[in-house]
Amino acid sequence: MTNQPFRFGVSLLNVGSRTDWRARAREVQDRGYDVLQVPDHLGLASPFPALVAAADVTSIRLGTYVLNAGVLSPAYLARDVADVQRLTDGRLELGLGTGYMPNEFEAAGVPMGSGGERIRKLESTLKATRELLAAETGAPVPPIMLSGSGDRMVALGGREADIFSFSIMAGVTPGTAPEDAFAHRVQVLRDAAGDRFGDIELNLFVAAVGDSVEELDLGITRQASGLPDEQLAQLPGVLTGSPREIAERLERYRETFGTTYISVLEPHLAAFAEVIKHLS
Repeated sequence: MTNQPFRFGVSLLNVGSRTDWRARAREVQDRGYDVLQVPDHLGLASPFPALVAAADVTSIRLGTYVLNAGVLSPAYLARDVADVQRLTDGRLELGLGTGYMPNEFEAAGVPMGSGGERIRKLESTLKATRELLAAETGAPVPPIMLSGSGDRMVALGGREADIFSFSIMAGVTPGTAPEDAFAHRVQVLRDAAGDRFGDIELNLFVAAVGDSVEELDLGITRQASGLPDEQLAQLPGVLTGSPREIAERLERYRETFGTTYISVLEPHLAAFAEVIKHLS
């Protein structure tokens, strides 16, 4: 489907001390990753300060993966994005999602709403934020990554995203083989994007990496998805085998689905770095 080169991102979960954070940011770059990402969950790192601090000791791109648009004000978001884009010399990738954890909406004092309501809130937040950024001096509008798995969210990505990240649940449809479910989501994106499909970078979120199913650390993904380990292990975003075998699988995904941007969680940083060596 594409011969576009791979890019690799990793989400760091907690800041710790300034010294520790800077060392881990350097490690991300030294291990061959192209993007240092920070998720947006209570109890984890605060994305924007962490990314600005990482910018001082790296030259790679920096991304939010992904902000919960359901609790964000476009005015405040645009202010923060504009300054982070400036302070990182234009290296920001702005990742946005609908949010999916009830406790985070409760903590923000905002109704969670239905899936459809959260998608509409994301769409309106994105539109307003883009307009505010475009009106800023220098128009500091970063590439926009949208992330999700449901058909409505994927279709929104086809219409609006520069990058679309397929979450772990993109391989889940009851009664359908995981890769077939994933292929369906890619087709939904293609149909919604129309002529602009070739301009959208497809990202695959990788939840776990290991030599075998028995060695996988699926704790975070199990908690987020509610799925049993045996089902998680079959998903496109769960990678098992030797580094060479995993690299070959990702090359097949690139050919079949067009996924060229791969993101992993920090616990798998070192293991996936061995895969990167076979894909660079």
